Amino acid sequence: MHINLEQIIALAQGEVITKELSMDVNIHGGCCADLMSDVLAYSRPRAVLITGLTNPQVVRTAQMADFRAIIFIRGKQPQQETLEIALQENIPLISSPMGMFELSGRLHDAGLASYEDNEPQ
Repeated sequence: MHINLEQIIALAQGEVITKELSMDVNIHGGCCADLMSDVLAYSRPRAVLITGLTNPQVVRTAQMADFRAIIFIRGKQPQQETLEIALQENIPLISSPMGMFELSGRLHDAGLASYEDNEPQ
C-alpha cells in the first residue's frame, strides 16, 4: 500500500518548505533516523525520511537511498544549502511540529509501512 505525500503532509500537520516542487508523490513506506549511515544500511527506496537533522547530508543520503521526501520533526527548518540541494534533486522537504515518535505512529496507523529492515542490505 502507498500513501500520497499530500496525505502525509496533512497527517503530519506539515509545512511544505519546497513549495516549488510537486507534492503529488506516492510514498510506499517510511524510515526514521538521525544517523544517515542507518538510512543507507537499513532502509528501502520510495520512502519518506523522518529526521531531526537539517544539514545537506540528509538530502544527499535521501537521494542515494531513492527516498521520495523528507520530513523534519519538531518544526525544524533546513539550512539554505540543504534547501538548494533538495530543489536541485527534486526531493520535497516538509517541517512537522510533531516529534519523531508521534509522527511515525500517526503515519503507521494511517497504513504507511515501515521501510526499516532489520538486516543491512
